[in-house]
Amino acid sequence: RRCMGNSCHGSIVPAAGDGRHHYRTSCSSSDWDSDSSSPVLDRAPHRNTIMGRGAGHQHQLSSPTAVLGHQTPLLRDLYDVGRKLGQGQFGTTYLCTEISTGVAFACKSIAKRKLLTPEDVEDVRREIQIMHHLAGHDSVVTIKGAYEDAQFVHIVMELCEGGELFDRIVQRGYFSERRAAEIARVIVGVVEACHSLGVMHRDLKPENFLLKDKEENNNLKAIDFGLSVFFKPGQIFTDVVGSPYYVAPEVLCKHYGPEADVWTAGVIVYILLSGVPPFWAETQQGIFDAVLKGAIDFDSDPWPNISDGAKDLIRKMLKSPPAERFTAHQVLCHPWIIENGEAPDAPLDPAVLSRLKQFSAMNRLKKMALRVIARGLSEEELAGLKEMFKTMDTDGSGAITFEELREGLRRYGSTELRDSEVRDLMEAADVDNSGTIDYDEFIAATVHMNKLDREEHLMAAFSYFDKDGSGYITVDELEVACREHNMADVGIDDIIREVDQDNDGRIDYGEFVAMMKKGIIGNGRLTMRHTSDGSILHGAGSGLSS
Repeated sequence: RRCMGNSCHGSIVPAAGDGRHHYRTSCSSSDWDSDSSSPVLDRAPHRNTIMGRGAGHQHQLSSPTAVLGHQTPLLRDLYDVGRKLGQGQFGTTYLCTEISTGVAFACKSIAKRKLLTPEDVEDVRREIQIMHHLAGHDSVVTIKGAYEDAQFVHIVMELCEGGELFDRIVQRGYFSERRAAEIARVIVGVVEACHSLGVMHRDLKPENFLLKDKEENNNLKAIDFGLSVFFKPGQIFTDVVGSPYYVAPEVLCKHYGPEADVWTAGVIVYILLSGVPPFWAETQQGIFDAVLKGAIDFDSDPWPNISDGAKDLIRKMLKSPPAERFTAHQVLCHPWIIENGEAPDAPLDPAVLSRLKQFSAMNRLKKMALRVIARGLSEEELAGLKEMFKTMDTDGSGAITFEELREGLRRYGSTELRDSEVRDLMEAADVDNSGTIDYDEFIAATVHMNKLDREEHLMAAFSYFDKDGSGYITVDELEVACREHNMADVGIDDIIREVDQDNDGRIDYGEFVAMMKKGIIGNGRLTMRHTSDGSILHGAGSGLSS
């Protein structure tokens, strides 16, 4: 259906997925953790096993196939691979050093066993092609090269050590409309460059922009093109991809083009100026309903103190009918966003920075809490899901393979699911990247959200964090929990301040429940993909496994 304004209705049921081919990792050295392992690089002669002609998207690949389509040098012959920088669904990002020059790069190593269908393989190829296609733009991370061995595809790219955009804003402490306009100019400049070269990004969001280094402010780089596609003028796309806060209404209505990127950039500008997204609700479906309605709040703080120019630009970027929306070029010509334009340099309300801290940090805390709750559900509550797992695990191995998941979903009534949609479930649930879904992963991915906000479950989760049983969660206790969940750089002090309503420096049970009941925090970094059948996927977008 064509989506005009708010005329598109109906339930959008997100699959538990990070989107298509989202091994979403940050190339920032600030993400280093204690795991210094590196990929086991293939030391056998390079093998090309080209997939036979006629293999369509509906077929699963029986064994790792050649992805790049041509033989490449082995990564180990050109680079020394070092510490892990980040972990994603399809692979892992490492620090690597070019042997001949000593220059450091980021290397994204994609496990070929995770590429389950020809569509997966094509997605990897396309991302590499698009990164080469956009090479040379100052605000797009530079690809150095792509390499393949029997187990991995390696994408070597520019190393960005300055951290995420929002984290830098919070660290600097001073933020103004003028600075927001500078950032918006970079983001929309990337959109304009993409569109002028026939590329639609489809997944713009703040965490996909990193700072090149820790010193400069004006070296923002777009790093992730995993959902980007080539497009032709007038071409219409129907697959629903993106992230809940940022998705355009016409994307939800499955009839969209590059205008959707401008909408997403408009959402980011709104967040930059206020610290909160323009469209939010207590549930993911509620977010989608708000997006389709398209009502923008310019009445709440800090908007009365924001310039009319900023609000005018946001309105023009968030026009619901795509035909009425500004193009990226028009945005860049707006008086508020142009260099030395009308954006004021006066500092924004400190509350904006505070909300940005909350926006970028608290969702990680809630995700941790949701996992704790899922693990603590009773046998009675999980009986149905346990039986479903046993039914799908046809060989009794204790783990569900791609084929078992696909056939099991069909047996349970999800007969119209495409392989790509089954793959989305597989990717999101397979937390340990084993290529299969074990029982714990299955439960975390499918348990219904209505089991996660009951009093007894909230109390159990609170008790998990409240190690000493004092009735309060302290900074030290949060640090312990973060270590247990391998979550670093969460911004614990900021979380305490945001959740701590009575300003006593700790979180009591009432404050914890208030955070959990907000619902929206915790799904903010989910990337969702639409599925046509929600009969078994209804609880899959809970954010437990992403």
